[in-house]
Amino acid sequence: MKLDLLAIAAHPDDVELTCGGTLIKMARRGRRVGILDLTEGEMGTRGSMEIRRREAAAAARILGAAHRENLGLPDARLELRMDYKMALAQRIRALRPHTVILPYWEGRHPDHYTAAKLGYEACFLAGLKRLEMQGEAFRPFKILYATTYDRTVRPTFVVDITREFSRRHRAILAYGSQFRPKPSERRSKVYIPLDRLAQQVDLTARHYGEMVGVEFAEPFLCKEVMQVEDVVDLPVRSV
Repeated sequence: MKLDLLAIAAHPDDVELTCGGTLIKMARRGRRVGILDLTEGEMGTRGSMEIRRREAAAAARILGAAHRENLGLPDARLELRMDYKMALAQRIRALRPHTVILPYWEGRHPDHYTAAKLGYEACFLAGLKRLEMQGEAFRPFKILYATTYDRTVRPTFVVDITREFSRRHRAILAYGSQFRPKPSERRSKVYIPLDRLAQQVDLTARHYGEMVGVEFAEPFLCKEVMQVEDVVDLPVRSV
């Protein structure tokens, strides 16, 4: 399989929350979009692995993803281990994505920033011809970081998801165990931000949309300098 775009995330629902609108937009444009969840979210306070699997499959259909899979690494115990890197690098060789979206490399949840580092190093390792690994050496062309969870970060660019917003919202709510739980499941002695998370990412999309003159947008960061060919045709007004 050769994908145009692969979103890699620590848990099922992370992709929907951070870059779901962009995935929908790319799929609508005929791009082959894939999702690779590193864990099954088995440490989540709500739901179960079986429920999350069904929810992830339903969300993938809403997003228009051509492929979704789960690497089965341990939730809440992601580490920069060589065997984890190799397992992910082998899937990158198999899926051959042109562009990869990773979580931002800082954050509240250790799995999120660890997933960013695992993803970057796996992308690099996948391109080493002499590395003992199944499949032909391959390295993605572009790596992007989704910064929705951290509004203190100034993104490199944003993607207008106004047309895709309602469908993204449906994909998020496909995780009913997380965002529409029974009243008894909402009670917890440990603080979890799930009850406000869907609302917060909607507000974030509105915030970045307003910054570029559209209704909703998703923010992304890249480490390298971006190239522009036509400075007369740049979008977003300065004054």
